[in-house]
Amino acid sequence: MRLTSNEGEERLPHFSPDGKYIAFTGEYDGNTDVYLIPSSGGEPQRLTWHPGDDLVTGWTPDGSKVIFTSSREGHPTQESRFYEVSIQDGMPQSLEIPRAVNGEISPDGKHIAYQQIAFWDPEWRNHRGGQAKPIWIVDRNSLELTMTPQLDGERHTDPVWLGNKVYYISERDYLANLWSFDPATGTEQQETFLKDFDIKTIDAGPDAIVIEQGGYIHLFNPQDKSLKQIPIEVNGDFHWARERWVDVSANSLQNPYLSPTGQRAAFEFRGEIITIPKENGSGRNITNSSSSAERSPAWSPDGLQIAYFSDASGEYELVIADQTGSKISKKIVIPDPSFFFKPEWAPDGRHLAFTDTDYQIWIVNIDSGSARVVETDRFAHPNRSMNPVWSPDGKWIAYSKLMENQFKSIFVFNVDTNEKIQISDQLADAITPVWDESGKYLYFLASTDYGLNSGWLDMSSYDRPLTRSLYLAILDASDKSPLLPESDEEKAKEEEKKEDKAAVTVKIDPANLDRRIVAVDIPARNYTGLAPAPSGSVFYMESIPNEGTVLKKYDLKKRKAEEFLSRVNEVVVSKDRKSLLYRSGSTWAILETNATGKKPGDGALKAISSMKVKVDPMAEWQQIYREGWRYQRDFLYVDNVHGAPWDEIYDWYKPWVNHVRHRTDMNYIIDIIGGEVAVGHSYTRGGDFPEIDRVPIGLLGADYELINGHYKISKIYNGESWNPSLTAPLAHPGNEAKVGDYIVAVNGKEIKPNTNLYSYFEGTAGKYTTLHLNNKPGMDGARMIATEPVGNEGSLRMMDWVESNKRKVDELSGGKLAYVYLPNTGQPGYTYFNRYYFAQQDKKGAVIDERNNGGGSAADYMVDIMSRELMGYFNSRVKGNTPFTQPISGIWGPKVMLINGRAGSGGDLLPYLFNKMEIGPLIGTKTWGGLVGTWDTPPFIDGGRMVAPRGGFYDVDGEWAVEGVGISPDIPVEQTPKEVASGKDPQLERAVQEALSRLATEGIELKPEPAPPIRYFRPKKDN
Repeated sequence: MRLTSNEGEERLPHFSPDGKYIAFTGEYDGNTDVYLIPSSGGEPQRLTWHPGDDLVTGWTPDGSKVIFTSSREGHPTQESRFYEVSIQDGMPQSLEIPRAVNGEISPDGKHIAYQQIAFWDPEWRNHRGGQAKPIWIVDRNSLELTMTPQLDGERHTDPVWLGNKVYYISERDYLANLWSFDPATGTEQQETFLKDFDIKTIDAGPDAIVIEQGGYIHLFNPQDKSLKQIPIEVNGDFHWARERWVDVSANSLQNPYLSPTGQRAAFEFRGEIITIPKENGSGRNITNSSSSAERSPAWSPDGLQIAYFSDASGEYELVIADQTGSKISKKIVIPDPSFFFKPEWAPDGRHLAFTDTDYQIWIVNIDSGSARVVETDRFAHPNRSMNPVWSPDGKWIAYSKLMENQFKSIFVFNVDTNEKIQISDQLADAITPVWDESGKYLYFLASTDYGLNSGWLDMSSYDRPLTRSLYLAILDASDKSPLLPESDEEKAKEEEKKEDKAAVTVKIDPANLDRRIVAVDIPARNYTGLAPAPSGSVFYMESIPNEGTVLKKYDLKKRKAEEFLSRVNEVVVSKDRKSLLYRSGSTWAILETNATGKKPGDGALKAISSMKVKVDPMAEWQQIYREGWRYQRDFLYVDNVHGAPWDEIYDWYKPWVNHVRHRTDMNYIIDIIGGEVAVGHSYTRGGDFPEIDRVPIGLLGADYELINGHYKISKIYNGESWNPSLTAPLAHPGNEAKVGDYIVAVNGKEIKPNTNLYSYFEGTAGKYTTLHLNNKPGMDGARMIATEPVGNEGSLRMMDWVESNKRKVDELSGGKLAYVYLPNTGQPGYTYFNRYYFAQQDKKGAVIDERNNGGGSAADYMVDIMSRELMGYFNSRVKGNTPFTQPISGIWGPKVMLINGRAGSGGDLLPYLFNKMEIGPLIGTKTWGGLVGTWDTPPFIDGGRMVAPRGGFYDVDGEWAVEGVGISPDIPVEQTPKEVASGKDPQLERAVQEALSRLATEGIELKPEPAPPIRYFRPKKDN
């Protein structure tokens, strides 16, 4: 029986102990809250209103309250916890467990079994890193902790009670099976011995365990160990799976290409190839197939055909079709099936060039259908900068290739003779070659200050100014530079010459070519790319801080650069070089290349807004399944799919796709096949979901105490100091809110006793809102203030936690130690490090806290700074003579690092480097163990994503390292519920203790300035 039919997602249903009600998490009004519905059906009753996700986990034994987890009061190391909310309404109250993500209370109410931390990648098969934890079972009175036995570092999940036993899912035998544990006796037992599909979720009934496994629901009988499949048939309209028309969104158009004379633009949209007219006419879908993906169009030079890649056969092939889509003239099978990028059709129409997943350049002969690889890049760089561009005569391709030194050089390759010529050397980083229409010159950009920007994964590449200059190579040794010195002189009258319309022939003399590279006279700036222009000119793009990218045009004859268009994101030029397709924000437009005085939006393609494409979701889902399976095969960082029987796995899950009726179901399957690779970061997300109306709920940045049903402010989060981006609604000077005030009305509406406070803040986030405050319950004597509630308190709470830790370390160490928190190894972590590390470099040592570090870049910059050694001093002639150290910036004493299971990726590499460089000990619990790089896995046709990790880490001994196992601490310290609930942070306190103990042997006392030197010597004079 179907109970709900909301557009939003409903999940995590749990029957009440008496079976009369079902509590579930529902997405109504764009908010994810706890709802209650009678088991027989009826209108859902809303129980929570906080803007954060409230995830139902069960009930109290007496059935009076629903238990859920929420991160509403969370901060690093305590991301979420249990709450209970009465089915009669009211404000949720937190339970005694300080950190939890899923679990249930025992039937007698005395214990709770739960998972302590959540998983970033829950489908990661065979994970043995820091997020693989046992089930924690806690006495609710004493908070004493018991853990399920974890003999192989395996993951235990989804605990439920049946009688006095805890049942849970364990991966000890490398498949998720059902296990049980008796807390009274310590007896553990494997209950199921499945060999095919994992158990995904479980729940307990009065006398059996219900199991989700292999796409079905089963009942497990603990008495006879039998497992029985339950026949379930649900009837409904499931309209999400119906064919429908979708609007073509300008923001979703990909891989643009302009017709030869600029009359139409071709795009990839939703796995279809569409073309849009410049002015007159309508958009056209030339492929019309939801069951296959068509990608990356390229228009033939004569304008009659369009080439694109199609996976209609199961693998991508090159298809050449009539420009109207009425006829496919040719399909070309590419020998090595893969994913392909950026096709370019040669001006003479003979060849197509493109690249593939493995960074190879392919050349396809259109007539014969033969395909061959002519070049391979040196590194699998995320930017994919090696993209072939054709010479005007169609005989050469030019491209930028990575060299051994991580800089790029420009090459050309002749497709007829196989001659390859290196144009630029590797002492400059050269990118984006473009041929002059005359065929005489090859333009490109090059940088000699590229430097640390070559370390694209490294944090040391941050904030490194990069400039490039514009160059041209004179290809024929007999040609002169177009930029020779000029002088105005009288000249003999010459007969008027008729314009030579002969076809261009490109001639390249390799000898001394490096001496024929000429710098164009424009200043070095942050130029990001080039685009073709009419003969004797070239377009170039400049990134300008706070302005965006400006498209400029340089004219060799005028020897002058002029701004062509501001705020440009992408540029494509037609084959005749007379038209230009550009994107500015969400606007696509076509302009003439000789236009002047244009502004963003001119020439807009108006037909985009009226175009629709018909989609068949069920056909799309079949294609997405194939695509996801291929992504792991083709994009994974190794070619063995970690030993998984990949062809068999395709067949295992393929039948499931026939039953998909919602995009959530599709993500469920795609996530599972990604998990079969047994690799971290194989995330699955997004796709075409129903649009949900959002009603933002405001928050005040405060904690409350419930006093006889009334809300009293117990803490106000003020954003601390030097955080201009943080808004603290109750901490603005003059708004008069203070701890101890009761909130008695919101926007004039009096708050009734024992109602949910957040229900009064619907629609207030970011809006002018009035509050009535009082020193006692009720409106009598209340005063009114105005504020703007925020939609999320997470940053306020985290900053409060960081600053509180800093104060605690200062107190425990007697002011000797610095405290530096690193939330990730991306730009925010870089900012935190620079802010907190150097501001405390007067300290004797440091506690570096990377718990819950979300990763990002390789934090070489951080460890390089932390590993600095004191080399000497420069004296400072002021009172006291305190010297400048050399280096000046640094903390010279002992350093310790805190780690935990919610630190991973770059947060795995950081402690790995910290340990290998012997900077100090690691304290806490094992890190996540997800050290692979992720980049360039293409999106699915409906905008969804799955990740096939592209770079695995191995150590200097040539062994794969960290991935799947994590970094173990030198000093293990667990955050037990009893200690944390009492206000302690055992890991932080142990870190302070360790750092202080090392001061005796690792502390640095600055040397006093020595006596002034005597360096004046001269021979003694004879008397």
